[in-house]
Amino acid sequence: MTQINIKNKNFELFISNNKISSIVHTMAKKINEAGITDPLFIAILNGSFLFAADIMREITIPNATISFVKLSSYSGTQTTGKVNELIGLNTEIKDRNIIILEDIIDTGITLEKIIESFKKKNVADIKVATLLFKP
Repeated sequence: MTQINIKNKNFELFISNNKISSIVHTMAKKINEAGITDPLFIAILNGSFLFAADIMREITIPNATISFVKLSSYSGTQTTGKVNELIGLNTEIKDRNIIILEDIIDTGITLEKIIESFKKKNVADIKVATLLFKP
């Protein structure tokens, strides 16, 4: 097991690069086969940036686009329980099929806030693709 130390905290390898690649490939295949038309993928920065890039390389749906938002509900390694929008959307989402890309769902507070916000903007549908769910 590989270990690294960052700022006096020890971390062990949790998921190998090959396993992540396999998960991303399987997820992209399911999305491609889901029959979603003109999806707008929305990646939540900073964490989902690489996950989003990996997914988008494998998406074959015509007219699929991506946009980014930056939200924060953490101070250091602790959740604050409050979601702050640091960078908002720069595209119209009304009547769009939205697929939110999130690297890790921890408390779900950030995801709940963004879904609530999107529903107010009358999107056609909202789906979530996440690499990890931390119950």
